Amino acid sequence: MKVIGLTGGIGSGKSTVSRLLNIMGIPVYVADTESKRLTESSPDIREKLTERFGTELYAEGKLNKALLASLIFGNETDRRYVNSVIHPAVRIDFEQWVLRQARFPVSVIEAAILFESGFADSVDMTVTVAAPEDLRIRRIELREGWSQASIVSRIRSQLTEEERISRSDYVIYNDDRQALIPQIEKLLEKIYNL
Repeated sequence: MKVIGLTGGIGSGKSTVSRLLNIMGIPVYVADTESKRLTESSPDIREKLTERFGTELYAEGKLNKALLASLIFGNETDRRYVNSVIHPAVRIDFEQWVLRQARFPVSVIEAAILFESGFADSVDMTVTVAAPEDLRIRRIELREGWSQASIVSRIRSQLTEEERISRSDYVIYNDDRQALIPQIEKLLEKIYNL
């Protein structure tokens, strides 16, 4: 089985590409969704995070996502700590998930921080979904309702588009000019011929 790592900056459309791949019959592990699930449900993660940030991080047994985000956004030390707690659990969960997908010739992990988290080392091919920054900002404004300053701050906290593209084996352009499905079909053709 080939395992593909799919990434892209916030607002690039990587989730749209993931959904299309899934519709085409390819199983997709969405690292962001699964990391939230594990952060909510894993006693080990809960213990380590509350030890560092206090019990109010889990109000009534539920993770206070806004509090966690406020604690780590702009605080590199705390962000690294949280990642050091969550990423190993996600990696184990992902590896177990891949084993359950063995009947499929291809599976995908969608991860916004594919390169930063080290997941790129666990896949056979890396794919970036790229889009112009102004389009990404408009998409996020419509989807999240955030201010432009907040969006730009988030974009700047991630790898640059150029860096992601230079580290990827393949690029899908989600620029509202090029159709996604033909690009995905070319990608799949390339994967099946690896």
